[in-house]
Amino acid sequence: MTDREPRPGAESDLPALVDPVMIAAFEGWNDAGEAATTALEHLELSWDATPLASMDPEEYYDFQVNRPHVRLSDGVTRRIEWQTTRLSVARLPGTGRHVVLVNGIEPNLRWRAFCAELLSYAERLGVTKVITLGALLTDTPHTRPTPVSGISYDTSSAGEMRVEPSSYQGPTGIVGVFQDAAVQAGIPAMSFWAAVPHYVSQARVPKAAVALLHRIEEALDVEVPLGGLPEQAEEWERTVSEMAEADDEVREYVRQLEQQAEEDAADASDMPEASGDAIAADFERYLRRRGSGGSGS
Repeated sequence: MTDREPRPGAESDLPALVDPVMIAAFEGWNDAGEAATTALEHLELSWDATPLASMDPEEYYDFQVNRPHVRLSDGVTRRIEWQTTRLSVARLPGTGRHVVLVNGIEPNLRWRAFCAELLSYAERLGVTKVITLGALLTDTPHTRPTPVSGISYDTSSAGEMRVEPSSYQGPTGIVGVFQDAAVQAGIPAMSFWAAVPHYVSQARVPKAAVALLHRIEEALDVEVPLGGLPEQAEEWERTVSEMAEADDEVREYVRQLEQQAEEDAADASDMPEASGDAIAADFERYLRRRGSGGSGS
């Protein structure tokens, strides 16, 4: 292949960043309803991210699975666009900090080398925290708020970032592998996972993407303008509800899930309430992010 995309090879090729955090999402097994990659792409647009680097796809992808695309330039010139993982950089609004966004595809080959290359960028850029996004199919009803789990693989990072230490055992994807690699490299890492209804046939679930963006807001204490995503989420929910109403079996199944969700919420309400100081601090952070003229949702 002669059309490989250039990659920064020396530290001088990379910009000097201020206290950067890396946020990564990957197409594939980790991305039910395309929620994680939709959220990542929205961050790229909302924060006006600029391209930083791209991975050489020859090293990590099976092109019979992730085929290159033929594009036309000016309607005449043909060029090949290789499917790969790309990095971009943006400045967090209202702060002096930077964010490095990784918009990727789960690799078919050499996962450890793939993670090592991503971490080499993180280390040279001075990344202080890694946040990975994922989405999984669950038995959550589409009519309820999308549950998002925040997890970390080490207890110290979990306490610092106010998420739960992970107790999961079983198969994992590149999100889990990269998060573990970051921890092993000494970079605090956490992951947000949105729950997507498994009975929904639509490929894209904007409601889950909105839920992930809200957790990013909380984690970084910044406002994320949501643009048209909330309206898309409402339209998605209406469409799924209409489909469910048209099928007696699906309608009854959704009703059972809603009942279970209400029982789970009732059980949660029996837990000790958060302290007044913690609630006040969360509310103050929310107001600070949104401001008097916020343009979020």
